Amino acid sequence: MPTAVKAALDLRGQLAAIAVSIGLVSACTDSTSPLFQSVLQRPNIAAGAAHACRLASNGLASCWGDNSHGELGDGSETSSTTPVPVSGALRFTAIAAGASRTCGIVASGAAYCWGVNSHGELGDGSTMNRPAPTPVSGGLSFIALTLGENHSCGLTSEGAAYCWGYNDSGRLGNGDSSSSPIPIAVAGGLRFSVIGAGGFHTCGITTSGAAYCWGVGPLGQPGTPSASSPVPLAVASSTRFIAIAVGYQHNCAVTTAGEALCWGANESGEGGSDGAPWIPLPQIVAGSIHFTRISAGRDYTCGLTQSGVPYCWGANRNGQLGDGSVIVKSSPSRVSGSSSFSSLSAGWDHACGLTAAGVAYCWGSNGSGQLGSAIERVLVPTPITGLTGVTGLNIGTAGAHTCALASGIALCWGYNRDGELGIGSTTPRSVPDSVFGTRSYSALAAGASHTCALASGSGAAWCWGSGQWGQLGAGAIAVLDSIPRAVSGSLSFTAIVVGMFHGCGLTSAGAAYCWGANFAGEVGDSSNAVRYTPVPVSGGLSFLALAAGGEESCGLTSAGAAYCWGANGDGQLGDGTILQSRSFPKPVAGGLVFTALTVGQRHACGLTSGAAYCWGANDGGQLGSAPSSNPYVPVAVSGGLTFTAIDAGALHTCGLTSAGNAYCWGDNSLGQLGTGSLTGGPVPVAVSGGLTFSAIDAGWTHTCGLTSAGATSCWGNDYYGQLGQGRFGYSTVPVAVQP
Repeated sequence: MPTAVKAALDLRGQLAAIAVSIGLVSACTDSTSPLFQSVLQRPNIAAGAAHACRLASNGLASCWGDNSHGELGDGSETSSTTPVPVSGALRFTAIAAGASRTCGIVASGAAYCWGVNSHGELGDGSTMNRPAPTPVSGGLSFIALTLGENHSCGLTSEGAAYCWGYNDSGRLGNGDSSSSPIPIAVAGGLRFSVIGAGGFHTCGITTSGAAYCWGVGPLGQPGTPSASSPVPLAVASSTRFIAIAVGYQHNCAVTTAGEALCWGANESGEGGSDGAPWIPLPQIVAGSIHFTRISAGRDYTCGLTQSGVPYCWGANRNGQLGDGSVIVKSSPSRVSGSSSFSSLSAGWDHACGLTAAGVAYCWGSNGSGQLGSAIERVLVPTPITGLTGVTGLNIGTAGAHTCALASGIALCWGYNRDGELGIGSTTPRSVPDSVFGTRSYSALAAGASHTCALASGSGAAWCWGSGQWGQLGAGAIAVLDSIPRAVSGSLSFTAIVVGMFHGCGLTSAGAAYCWGANFAGEVGDSSNAVRYTPVPVSGGLSFLALAAGGEESCGLTSAGAAYCWGANGDGQLGDGTILQSRSFPKPVAGGLVFTALTVGQRHACGLTSGAAYCWGANDGGQLGSAPSSNPYVPVAVSGGLTFTAIDAGALHTCGLTSAGNAYCWGDNSLGQLGTGSLTGGPVPVAVSGGLTFSAIDAGWTHTCGLTSAGATSCWGNDYYGQLGQGRFGYSTVPVAVQP
């Protein structure tokens, strides 16, 4: 977690005496008691009317579902069945989803909202819809937000409540019925620990545990549904509460003992009772289940036990109870599946839960793709998959981590012993986490235990991870740096590549510079001295592209000539020799004109008008041909396929055809060929699943592909979480990277 964000969370954790409600949703509330967990726990999930959003452990938000009002926050109004990153690279500490809008809080306490704004419910002083995060006016610092149907509310660290948006029913609580496009203080001077916005009313729990409601509807007073008050009115109950969930026309609250009590509408059993259709005063929910978190949808309710087991009750026409049926339940019914959740959010007619590993599951109505698929409804929890918006992908050379670029944001996951994920710690990640800082990147490259990237616009190189052999290029030995460090020399690069323990950059003039380990001459400066800062590659050649592998590097000139330098123990330099390393560029033999080059651990490959040639080690069949008496020069890959892209891993190689079909060959002991089996060989075999890719990247023992839509799938070894699945093991077929 970025240091600045962690510091802010630690500071807010000192406010545990003030309970906080986060992830509040359309006419509903997900309420959390500080007696059971720390304030502002992340990751978090929020379900709206027809969309949902997930807050990752890195503070970045992604949303999916309906986007007709800009509620996904990606700057467009295009709906998506897969998660898209919220624009702006903001790091949130909490997120909430409303009917057709979303809001989040950043570490400073500032609130940002996006989506529908017809009644000023975004709080930016206007009534214009916003498809990207826009700051809430007033300069207030919030610790919690809740979004109702057409109004929003927030709590400050002092427990003061502010509301904004539509106010026809007095739901803003300021004593009148005038709407407001900016936050206004709730009347009465009460100090709240939890607040929730519903259909036409709002409720809160004070720091003493008393419940108050205002607006029109279930105010917790003897009487009818038409009860109204434009200021907070005490709920007629002596019970002390620690959490509250506000639905469209019902409320549920959790007592200090963990009991759930509900009042208001009960026509569909949302009040947890078989009794009358209206419950005027708080009444204990049937079932004797104790809850720590509770969330209310339009006409149903869900809760989490202390162990994270989810239960729901009420309306179930779209399967929103998640128990595999469409039968109304007036008492808690356990949600199907074995997953336990750390966060739960009930939306309009769908609900979502988030596991401790950050994997999102949703169920219920799916008319706008809010469940991450195209089917009409889902009756049981279904995982939300598919990191989207990715424009670049790179797998660690001889390493076990993966990195991607999404809207300029660098995301990494997998092994992290040396800080190669760049997240400010050495904790491994089995799902994508963002690189420390707010810098936007245009390119990245991952090595064995370090990663480098180019800053957008300037072309400046930044590296992080192990610096034992100078591979960070920072001018000094850095054993480990888990946040980006600027490469020395103030050079501007247009491309960057990374080998096992070295890196190289290409300037706009075609000059190549390299740095790091140089034991085999991989830096190419005619020496074997370790270089802690970039040095020019010898020979004065002008390159169009560079490639780096284990301990070797290659460059491609404008004439299509390939040059390589570095280790040559298996003939991977392609000059017809073996064992003799080169510390300066030497042409690859054969006179072939290449359009692309790739370097693996101990072999290299190139494309010539679509035909693939490889050279070097072939112990896994990675050259794509039968054993040759002279694999030290380019040998044609068997099968006669025409490729538009090729990438070499450790003991395997993969290529893409013009149709986007992926083929792999070589070692397959961990499923890295993606063929559905563990059988490998020297003949290209189609990757299973029928996916079409725009890019492919072969790593040490796993492979990833990127579709033209920016979706990412990986296959092979997942021992360190490098497949981005939130789990560990391996997969012989492509699996979507978790958002």
